[in-house]
Amino acid sequence: MDIIGPSRQSISDNHPDCISSADKQGVEVNLFQPAAEFLPLINEVLGLLMECTEDIEGATVENNKFCVSVHYRNVDEESWQIVGQRVYDVLKEYPRLRLTHGRKVLEVRPVIDWDKGKAVTFLLESLGLNCDDVLAIYVGDDRTDEDAFKVLKEANKGCGILLSRAPKESNAIYSLRDPSEVMEFLTSLAEWKSSIQAR
Repeated sequence: MDIIGPSRQSISDNHPDCISSADKQGVEVNLFQPAAEFLPLINEVLGLLMECTEDIEGATVENNKFCVSVHYRNVDEESWQIVGQRVYDVLKEYPRLRLTHGRKVLEVRPVIDWDKGKAVTFLLESLGLNCDDVLAIYVGDDRTDEDAFKVLKEANKGCGILLSRAPKESNAIYSLRDPSEVMEFLTSLAEWKSSIQAR
């Protein structure tokens, strides 16, 4: 929900949520934030969630700018339901926000028609990479990454790689077990490209 990229007039003209701006070095960039109007609401809920979970040992609330993540990975299993109930109780008052579940995390997101699949499509189009000689590679380990895997698979524009130690049902075409295998894969790709260019 927060994409920054090279400045292109056609992108900022065609997307109402895309504005031209300058980065920290003063370079002109496009800033695409489809959920910008939700920032005050997200900040309000962030404060409430921090307050209502502060007494639960191991619970952490993370500000991801356009969404809030409540992590319960380090919470005793007996208290997981308490975390969930408190988050649910806060969100009852905010119909413009929805709750999604990840791996031992509850994520509070704006109710908008946007997901990681739409973000991949936007990136390919805005960077001028939506063409036959580009193969997009998307690596992800969460349920929310499935939208991106699906978009790449259906459009035949790239491949998704699921990061998981155990086999899972997925729209990803390939899988790797852990971040060290991702690094090995990316290093192999870079070496392969260098060897081709050297020819």
